[in-house]
Amino acid sequence: MNRVDDAERLRRWRLVLGGVDDGTGARLGGDDVRIDSALAAVYDHPPSSRSGNRRQGGLGASAPVVNRWLGDIRRYFPATVVQVMQRDAIDRFGLKRLLLEPETLASLEPDIHLVATLLELKHLIPETARATAREVVGRVARDVESRIADHTRQAVSGALSRARRVRRPRPADVDWNRTIHANLRHYQPEYHTIVPERLIGYGRRQSMVEREIVLALDQSGSMTSSVVYAGIYGSVLASIRALKTSVVAFDTGIADLTDRLDDPVDVLFGVQMGGGTDIAGAVGYCDGLIQHPSQSVFILLSDLHDGGVRDELTRRMAAMIRRGVTCVVLLALSDDGAPSYDRAQAATLAELGVAAFACTPDRFPELLAAAIEGRDLTRWAGAQGLVTVAPPGDSR
Repeated sequence: MNRVDDAERLRRWRLVLGGVDDGTGARLGGDDVRIDSALAAVYDHPPSSRSGNRRQGGLGASAPVVNRWLGDIRRYFPATVVQVMQRDAIDRFGLKRLLLEPETLASLEPDIHLVATLLELKHLIPETARATAREVVGRVARDVESRIADHTRQAVSGALSRARRVRRPRPADVDWNRTIHANLRHYQPEYHTIVPERLIGYGRRQSMVEREIVLALDQSGSMTSSVVYAGIYGSVLASIRALKTSVVAFDTGIADLTDRLDDPVDVLFGVQMGGGTDIAGAVGYCDGLIQHPSQSVFILLSDLHDGGVRDELTRRMAAMIRRGVTCVVLLALSDDGAPSYDRAQAATLAELGVAAFACTPDRFPELLAAAIEGRDLTRWAGAQGLVTVAPPGDSR
C-alpha cells in the first residue's frame, strides 16, 4: 500500500472541501487550480455574505463555457467520473438545450444516461445536430451490444438446448456424457460397463423458430434508461435464428419497432419518451402477436404507473397466462438503484402468478434463459438476490 504524506493528504482534502476557508491551509497550484474550478462549476454553492472567499459554482448558459468545462473534466478525470459530472451538470443547471448544439454533443462522454436524455429531446434536436446525436447514440449502442451479445447468445442457446432435452431419445440423439454421469451407480464391474437405467438426450434440433419473445417497453419518462438497454437487447435477440423477437414501445399509443431490430440505433430513435400510459392496450396488442403461446415469453418492462383501466390490465394478463404464455414484469432494467413502481398493481399481477421484479442489465440473459427453460421465475429471481413482488397477504 502506498503511503500518502501529510501535504498530499491536505491537498486532497482541499479539493474535496472546495474553499480556502476549509481549515486545511492548503494552497493549490498548476493543474490543481483547473481541477478545483471544474469541480466548483457543478458542486459549489453561490457565495454568501458570510463566506465571501468561497468558490462560486455555475456553468451559465454559454456553449463556449460548457465546452471548455467539458474539455477540462475529460482531461483531468477518468471516463466514469466524467459521465457522473456531466449528468450532475445537466440535472443541476438545466443544460439540456445545450445538448442540441453539435459542438457540445461532440465534446460529451457518451453513456446510457446521455442517450436517455437525447431520446427525450429528439424532437427538439435541430437539423445541424441530428447527425452528431445519432453518432453519440450509435457509439453507446455499439459499446453495449459488444458487451452483451456473446453472453446473451450463449445463454439463449444453452437454455434452448436444455429445453429440448428428452428422457426417451432416439439413438442418434443420446447425450452420452450426461447419460453416463447419471447412471454411474449402475456400473457392472464384472462386465466393465454401465447398464443405464435411463437415457438422456436432446430432441432433434429445429431449423425453425423455437421460441417467441415479445418485449413491451413503457415509454414513460421514468423508464428511459431501462428502455435504452431493452432496445439494444431486442436487437441482439433478433439476430438469434431460433427466436422470433418482437419489440413494442407504448404510451397511450403503440409503436411496433420489430421491423427496425436490425439496427439498435433505429430502435432507440423509434421510441417516443414521455406521454401517458395505457399498459392494458399494449398487453392486448402484444397478445395478438403471439402465435404459439406455450412456446412464448412476454416481458413487460414497466413501472406499472398506469393511466388506463387497472382491471383491464389484470384481465388481459390473466388471459395471456391461460393461453400458456410465460409472463414477466420487469419493473426496471437498469443500474439506477431501486425502482419506483405501483406496488398495488405489481402485487395484483404477482397474485396471478406473474413474476415481477427489477433486474440489472447484466442479469437479463440469465432471466431470459430461465424463462425459456420454464423455471419458476419468482424463485429464480429470489435465488439471484433480486427483490421480487409478493402477492397480497404473502409473508415473503
